[in-house]
Amino acid sequence: MANLELLKKTATQVRRDIIRMVSKAASGHPGGSLGCTEFFTALYFEIMNHDTSFSMEAKGEDVFYLSNGHISPVWYSVLARSGYFPVEELATFRCIDSRLQGHPTTHEGLPGVRIASGSLGQGLSVAIGHALAKKADGDDQLIYALTGDGELQEGQIWEALMFAAHYKVDNLIVTVDWNGQQIDGANDDVLSLGDLEGKWKSFGWEVVHLKDGNDMEQVLTTLQEAKALTGKGKPIVVLMQTEMGYGVDFMQGTHKWHGKAPNAEQTETALAQLEETLGDYPF
Repeated sequence: MANLELLKKTATQVRRDIIRMVSKAASGHPGGSLGCTEFFTALYFEIMNHDTSFSMEAKGEDVFYLSNGHISPVWYSVLARSGYFPVEELATFRCIDSRLQGHPTTHEGLPGVRIASGSLGQGLSVAIGHALAKKADGDDQLIYALTGDGELQEGQIWEALMFAAHYKVDNLIVTVDWNGQQIDGANDDVLSLGDLEGKWKSFGWEVVHLKDGNDMEQVLTTLQEAKALTGKGKPIVVLMQTEMGYGVDFMQGTHKWHGKAPNAEQTETALAQLEETLGDYPF
Protein backbone atom coordinates (compact mmCIF):
# COMPACT_ATOMS: atom_id res chain seq x y z
CA MET A 1 0.00 0.00 0.00
CA ALA A 2 1.24 3.48 -0.82
CA ASN A 3 1.94 5.85 2.04
CA LEU A 4 -1.46 6.55 3.59
CA GLU A 5 -0.52 10.04 4.71
CA LEU A 6 0.72 10.92 1.23
CA LEU A 7 -2.59 9.77 -0.26
CA LYS A 8 -4.46 11.92 2.26
CA LYS A 9 -2.30 14.93 1.38
CA THR A 10 -2.91 14.30 -2.29
CA ALA A 11 -6.66 14.22 -1.68
CA THR A 12 -6.49 17.55 0.12
CA GLN A 13 -4.61 19.10 -2.79
CA VAL A 14 -7.14 17.66 -5.24
CA ARG A 15 -9.88 19.38 -3.23
CA ARG A 16 -8.00 22.68 -3.57
CA ASP A 17 -7.81 22.09 -7.30
CA ILE A 18 -11.57 21.49 -7.47
CA ILE A 19 -12.41 24.67 -5.60
CA ARG A 20 -10.05 26.84 -7.64
CA MET A 21 -11.11 25.36 -10.99
CA VAL A 22 -14.82 25.84 -10.38
CA SER A 23 -14.31 29.27 -8.82
CA LYS A 24 -12.21 30.55 -11.73
CA ALA A 25 -14.72 29.27 -14.28
CA ALA A 26 -17.65 30.56 -12.19
CA SER A 27 -19.41 27.30 -13.05
CA GLY A 28 -19.10 23.59 -12.47
CA HIS A 29 -19.97 20.87 -10.00
CA PRO A 30 -18.00 21.01 -6.75
CA GLY A 31 -20.31 18.98 -4.49
CA GLY A 32 -19.96 15.50 -5.96
CA SER A 33 -16.33 16.16 -6.90
CA LEU A 34 -15.39 16.91 -3.29
CA GLY A 35 -17.33 13.88 -2.08
CA CYS A 36 -15.49 11.49 -4.42
CA THR A 37 -11.96 12.79 -3.88
CA GLU A 38 -10.74 9.89 -1.75
CA PHE A 39 -12.08 7.41 -4.29
CA PHE A 40 -10.31 9.02 -7.25
CA THR A 41 -7.08 9.50 -5.34
CA ALA A 42 -7.02 5.89 -4.18
CA LEU A 43 -7.94 4.58 -7.62
CA TYR A 44 -5.28 6.45 -9.60
CA PHE A 45 -2.44 6.51 -7.07
CA GLU A 46 -2.79 3.02 -5.59
CA ILE A 47 -5.43 0.67 -6.97
CA MET A 48 -5.28 0.80 -10.77
CA ASN A 49 -2.55 -0.45 -13.06
CA HIS A 50 -2.50 2.34 -15.65
CA ASP A 51 -0.07 4.01 -18.03
CA THR A 52 0.03 7.80 -18.41
CA SER A 53 1.39 7.47 -21.95
CA PHE A 54 -2.23 6.60 -22.77
CA SER A 55 -3.74 4.49 -25.50
CA MET A 56 -7.43 4.07 -26.24
CA GLU A 57 -7.26 0.26 -26.19
CA ALA A 58 -5.24 0.13 -22.95
CA LYS A 59 -3.95 -3.40 -23.48
CA GLY A 60 -2.45 -4.76 -20.30
CA GLU A 61 -3.87 -1.88 -18.26
CA ASP A 62 -6.81 -1.25 -15.98
CA VAL A 63 -9.28 1.34 -17.32
CA PHE A 64 -11.63 3.77 -15.60
CA TYR A 65 -14.88 5.21 -16.99
CA LEU A 66 -16.66 8.16 -15.39
CA SER A 67 -20.36 7.86 -16.09
CA ASN A 68 -21.55 10.83 -13.99
CA GLY A 69 -19.39 13.16 -16.04
CA HIS A 70 -20.46 16.36 -14.32
CA ILE A 71 -17.93 15.66 -11.54
CA SER A 72 -15.15 16.21 -14.07
CA PRO A 73 -13.15 18.60 -11.79
CA VAL A 74 -12.02 15.79 -9.49
CA TRP A 75 -11.14 13.54 -12.44
CA TYR A 76 -9.18 16.25 -14.24
CA SER A 77 -7.21 17.04 -11.08
CA VAL A 78 -6.26 13.41 -10.49
CA LEU A 79 -5.40 12.83 -14.15
CA ALA A 80 -3.13 15.87 -14.14
CA ARG A 81 -1.48 15.09 -10.82
CA SER A 82 -0.82 11.49 -11.85
CA GLY A 83 0.91 12.67 -15.04
CA TYR A 84 -1.56 12.50 -17.94
CA PHE A 85 -1.21 16.22 -18.76
CA PRO A 86 0.36 19.28 -17.13
CA VAL A 87 -1.14 20.46 -13.84
CA GLU A 88 -1.07 24.00 -15.22
CA GLU A 89 -3.74 23.04 -17.75
CA LEU A 90 -6.27 22.79 -14.92
CA ALA A 91 -6.45 26.59 -15.08
CA THR A 92 -8.27 26.28 -18.44
CA PHE A 93 -11.27 24.41 -16.98
CA ARG A 94 -14.46 25.27 -18.89
CA CYS A 95 -12.69 27.85 -21.07
CA ILE A 96 -13.52 28.09 -24.77
CA ASP A 97 -11.34 25.68 -26.79
CA SER A 98 -10.01 24.05 -23.61
CA ARG A 99 -9.66 20.26 -23.48
CA LEU A 100 -11.12 20.46 -19.96
CA GLN A 101 -14.79 20.98 -20.67
CA GLY A 102 -17.48 20.88 -17.99
CA HIS A 103 -18.36 17.34 -19.03
CA PRO A 104 -15.50 15.19 -20.36
CA THR A 105 -15.23 15.17 -24.14
CA THR A 106 -12.99 13.40 -26.63
CA HIS A 107 -12.85 15.64 -29.71
CA GLU A 108 -9.88 17.60 -28.31
CA GLY A 109 -8.01 14.41 -27.38
CA LEU A 110 -7.51 14.59 -23.61
CA PRO A 111 -5.25 11.78 -22.30
CA GLY A 112 -7.10 9.57 -19.85
CA VAL A 113 -10.55 10.23 -21.30
CA ARG A 114 -11.95 7.60 -23.67
CA ILE A 115 -15.59 8.65 -24.00
CA ALA A 116 -17.67 11.78 -23.68
CA SER A 117 -19.80 11.42 -20.56
CA GLY A 118 -22.36 13.30 -18.57
CA SER A 119 -25.50 12.22 -20.40
CA LEU A 120 -26.39 10.14 -17.40
CA GLY A 121 -26.95 6.40 -17.63
CA GLN A 122 -24.57 5.65 -20.50
CA GLY A 123 -21.13 5.14 -18.98
CA LEU A 124 -21.83 1.77 -17.42
CA SER A 125 -22.80 0.32 -20.80
CA VAL A 126 -19.50 1.48 -22.31
CA ALA A 127 -17.56 0.04 -19.37
CA ILE A 128 -19.24 -3.33 -19.88
CA GLY A 129 -18.33 -3.24 -23.56
CA HIS A 130 -14.67 -2.61 -22.77
CA ALA A 131 -14.69 -5.35 -20.13
CA LEU A 132 -15.99 -7.82 -22.71
CA ALA A 133 -13.34 -6.66 -25.18
CA LYS A 134 -10.63 -7.38 -22.63
CA LYS A 135 -12.02 -10.87 -22.13
CA ALA A 136 -12.05 -11.44 -25.89
CA ASP A 137 -8.42 -10.26 -26.10
CA GLY A 138 -7.29 -12.50 -23.24
CA ASP A 139 -6.40 -9.37 -21.22
CA ASP A 140 -6.82 -10.05 -17.50
CA GLN A 141 -6.80 -6.38 -16.41
CA LEU A 142 -9.89 -4.76 -14.91
CA ILE A 143 -12.45 -2.14 -15.87
CA TYR A 144 -13.62 0.35 -13.26
CA ALA A 145 -16.59 2.69 -13.53
CA LEU A 146 -18.26 5.28 -11.32
CA THR A 147 -21.93 6.24 -11.33
CA GLY A 148 -23.90 8.65 -9.20
CA ASP A 149 -26.75 7.42 -7.04
CA GLY A 150 -29.19 9.81 -8.72
CA GLU A 151 -27.99 8.37 -12.01
CA LEU A 152 -29.50 5.04 -11.00
CA GLN A 153 -32.87 6.58 -11.82
CA GLU A 154 -31.96 6.12 -15.49
CA GLY A 155 -33.47 3.02 -17.08
CA GLN A 156 -30.37 2.22 -19.16
CA ILE A 157 -28.49 1.46 -15.92
CA TRP A 158 -30.79 -1.44 -15.14
CA GLU A 159 -30.58 -2.84 -18.67
CA ALA A 160 -26.80 -2.77 -18.31
CA LEU A 161 -27.02 -4.53 -14.93
CA MET A 162 -29.00 -7.38 -16.46
CA PHE A 163 -26.61 -7.68 -19.38
CA ALA A 164 -23.46 -7.72 -17.24
CA ALA A 165 -24.79 -10.41 -14.94
CA HIS A 166 -26.11 -12.56 -17.79
CA TYR A 167 -22.75 -12.50 -19.59
CA LYS A 168 -20.75 -12.94 -16.38
CA VAL A 169 -18.73 -9.76 -16.83
CA ASP A 170 -16.58 -10.48 -13.79
CA ASN A 171 -13.67 -8.22 -14.71
CA LEU A 172 -15.76 -5.14 -13.94
CA ILE A 173 -15.96 -3.13 -10.69
CA VAL A 174 -18.64 -0.44 -10.61
CA THR A 175 -18.77 2.04 -7.74
CA VAL A 176 -21.90 4.01 -6.87
CA ASP A 177 -21.37 7.40 -5.24
CA TRP A 178 -24.14 7.04 -2.69
CA ASN A 179 -24.40 10.53 -1.20
CA GLY A 180 -28.20 10.72 -1.11
CA GLN A 181 -28.28 14.00 -3.07
CA GLN A 182 -29.02 15.07 -6.62
CA ILE A 183 -29.42 18.39 -8.36
CA ASP A 184 -33.01 19.04 -7.24
CA GLY A 185 -32.77 17.74 -3.67
CA ALA A 186 -32.43 14.56 -1.67
CA ASN A 187 -32.86 11.32 -3.62
CA ASP A 188 -35.60 10.23 -1.24
CA ASP A 189 -37.60 13.35 -2.10
CA VAL A 190 -37.02 13.28 -5.87
CA LEU A 191 -37.27 9.53 -6.53
CA SER A 192 -36.37 7.07 -3.80
CA LEU A 193 -33.83 4.40 -4.73
CA GLY A 194 -35.26 1.92 -2.25
CA ASP A 195 -33.22 -1.10 -1.19
CA LEU A 196 -30.08 -0.61 -3.28
CA GLU A 197 -28.27 -3.67 -1.97
CA GLY A 198 -31.28 -5.87 -2.55
CA LYS A 199 -31.78 -4.53 -6.08
CA TRP A 200 -28.18 -5.07 -7.19
CA LYS A 201 -28.12 -8.55 -5.66
CA SER A 202 -31.38 -9.48 -7.34
CA PHE A 203 -29.83 -8.48 -10.68
CA GLY A 204 -27.01 -10.97 -10.06
CA TRP A 205 -24.21 -8.69 -8.87
CA GLU A 206 -21.75 -9.17 -6.04
CA VAL A 207 -22.28 -6.28 -3.62
CA VAL A 208 -19.57 -4.70 -1.46
CA HIS A 209 -20.29 -1.93 1.05
CA LEU A 210 -18.02 1.04 1.61
CA LYS A 211 -19.53 2.68 4.68
CA ASP A 212 -17.33 5.81 4.66
CA GLY A 213 -16.12 6.79 1.23
CA ASN A 214 -14.41 9.83 2.72
CA ASP A 215 -12.07 7.71 4.85
CA MET A 216 -8.99 6.95 2.76
CA GLU A 217 -8.09 3.77 4.60
CA GLN A 218 -11.61 2.37 4.20
CA VAL A 219 -11.61 3.26 0.51
CA LEU A 220 -8.33 1.42 -0.08
CA THR A 221 -9.38 -1.64 1.91
CA THR A 222 -12.77 -1.90 0.25
CA LEU A 223 -11.47 -1.50 -3.30
CA GLN A 224 -8.89 -4.22 -2.62
CA GLU A 225 -11.71 -6.42 -1.33
CA ALA A 226 -13.64 -5.78 -4.55
CA LYS A 227 -10.58 -6.68 -6.65
CA ALA A 228 -10.33 -9.99 -4.80
CA LEU A 229 -13.87 -10.85 -5.94
CA THR A 230 -13.17 -10.46 -9.66
CA GLY A 231 -12.95 -13.50 -11.91
CA LYS A 232 -15.60 -15.43 -10.00
CA GLY A 233 -18.50 -15.21 -12.42
CA LYS A 234 -20.23 -12.04 -11.20
CA PRO A 235 -19.78 -8.32 -11.85
CA ILE A 236 -19.03 -6.35 -8.69
CA VAL A 237 -20.57 -3.18 -7.34
CA VAL A 238 -19.21 -1.08 -4.48
CA LEU A 239 -21.95 0.93 -2.75
CA MET A 240 -19.86 3.85 -1.51
CA GLN A 241 -21.47 6.16 1.02
CA THR A 242 -20.02 9.67 0.78
CA GLU A 243 -20.95 13.16 1.86
CA MET A 244 -21.49 15.64 -0.93
CA GLY A 245 -19.15 18.62 -0.55
CA TYR A 246 -16.90 16.81 1.93
CA GLY A 247 -13.95 18.86 3.18
CA VAL A 248 -15.62 22.27 2.96
CA ASP A 249 -17.99 22.81 5.86
CA PHE A 250 -20.56 25.03 4.15
CA MET A 251 -20.82 22.67 1.16
CA GLN A 252 -21.20 19.40 3.07
CA GLY A 253 -24.36 17.31 3.10
CA THR A 254 -26.51 19.47 0.84
CA HIS A 255 -27.57 19.35 -2.79
CA LYS A 256 -27.19 23.13 -3.06
CA TRP A 257 -23.55 22.82 -4.17
CA HIS A 258 -24.23 20.09 -6.72
CA GLY A 259 -23.71 22.51 -9.59
CA LYS A 260 -22.93 25.90 -8.07
CA ALA A 261 -19.61 27.75 -8.05
CA PRO A 262 -18.42 29.61 -4.94
CA ASN A 263 -17.89 33.36 -5.13
CA ALA A 264 -14.53 34.95 -4.26
CA GLU A 265 -15.22 35.17 -0.52
CA GLN A 266 -16.55 31.61 -0.36
CA THR A 267 -13.52 30.39 -2.32
CA GLU A 268 -11.15 31.93 0.21
CA THR A 269 -13.15 30.39 3.06
CA ALA A 270 -13.02 26.97 1.40
CA LEU A 271 -9.30 27.13 0.64
CA ALA A 272 -8.58 28.17 4.23
CA GLN A 273 -10.04 24.81 5.30
CA LEU A 274 -7.80 22.88 2.89
CA GLU A 275 -4.08 22.97 3.54
CA GLU A 276 -1.85 23.31 0.49
CA THR A 277 0.13 20.07 0.32
CA LEU A 278 1.56 19.51 -3.17
CA GLY A 279 1.62 22.94 -4.76
CA ASP A 280 -1.23 24.87 -6.34
CA TYR A 281 -1.30 25.51 -10.06
CA PRO A 282 -0.82 29.06 -11.39
CA PHE A 283 -3.51 31.33 -12.81
